[in-house]
Amino acid sequence: MEKLSTAYVDLGDVKIAYRDYGAGPTLILLHGNSESKSLFTQHQTIHFKMFHTIAIDSRGHGETLSEDTHYSIGQYSDDVIRLCQAKGITEAGVVGYSDGGNIALFLAKKAPQLFKKIVAISPNYLVSGLTDGTLKLFRAMAKLLQILGKLGLPTRKALMRFDLMLTDIGITAEELRNIQANLRILYAEKDMIKEEHIQEIVGLIPGATLKKIGRCNHMTILNKPEALEDMRRYLLEEA
Repeated sequence: MEKLSTAYVDLGDVKIAYRDYGAGPTLILLHGNSESKSLFTQHQTIHFKMFHTIAIDSRGHGETLSEDTHYSIGQYSDDVIRLCQAKGITEAGVVGYSDGGNIALFLAKKAPQLFKKIVAISPNYLVSGLTDGTLKLFRAMAKLLQILGKLGLPTRKALMRFDLMLTDIGITAEELRNIQANLRILYAEKDMIKEEHIQEIVGLIPGATLKKIGRCNHMTILNKPEALEDMRRYLLEEA
């Protein structure tokens, strides 16, 4: 597999690490919680090679450098917009997975003129949108991290990342109703997000479209051939 090199954009309060590859329409790739741009190596070099892809490390993830006391999805979306401005990008598509899908909802709200086609994979705007089992697991893991932190282990960033998943993302139902972006939402047959919550999001956003990907779960949907084909078709079709 081709090795991709990391570059940086210094935005003052954060130095965003990213990897870009290829030529064609620009496509921003946003990873999930506690992951990194490396999640998209095959997408950049194989699955989405018809695009100029830019895979970004969010604050507190991968090689991005910042000093923060908390993280928020809204802040992450501002970083993406600022990166585009710094690089002179005036039009781009977006694929956001999991927390990256939540960032994508904010991008659809804040900058529909910049992000012409947006794919949000398994987003949730409310903590209650998580399945009961997932929420129980996340809360238990956060408690464990708190205990380990008291024992002197470096768990601060991990706890801040878990806080993201245990807090509503900061966008309201009314704000979702007012989104005017071109939005496609995918979710897995066996997802960590409740199906009714995904359907609620699609019902709130005018013109949003939805596809359920069978025989996969939240962790495997990103590489499912059916999902990859759907994303390529949607991103490349004429508006």
